[in-house]
Amino acid sequence: MKTTLEYRIGHHSKGNAVVHLVWIPKRRKKVLSGEIAKCLGQIIYELAKEKDWDILSLEVAPDHVHLFVEHQPDVAINQVVKAFKGRSSCLLRRKFPELLKLPSLWTNSYFYSTAGQVSADVIKRYIEEPHHG
Repeated sequence: MKTTLEYRIGHHSKGNAVVHLVWIPKRRKKVLSGEIAKCLGQIIYELAKEKDWDILSLEVAPDHVHLFVEHQPDVAINQVVKAFKGRSSCLLRRKFPELLKLPSLWTNSYFYSTAGQVSADVIKRYIEEPHHG
């Protein structure tokens, strides 16, 4: 997990694209615990590594996910969300058949908030506070 924000340098750009994401399971079911939560975290970290995205903070609560991630500026936020939710839904439902009771693992909705250097620390502290769960 990366602890500080650094600018990404592209062919014609320099900057950082950082977003705080929150999404929930269908019907806000509290299914993200134990081995499922652990596996979800692994999936998120592996996908981020594959895509060259940096996870700044991650919290998996029983009924929601908080993710603070830095991605390339040419990648739209909805593509980031689609990648995490799509991959995790497919792999988790394959590994944990009890999740097949839900019509889909995730709702179609998600929350996002972009962040700059100043607010990044505030968001990271919020996600890491033990009040979730």
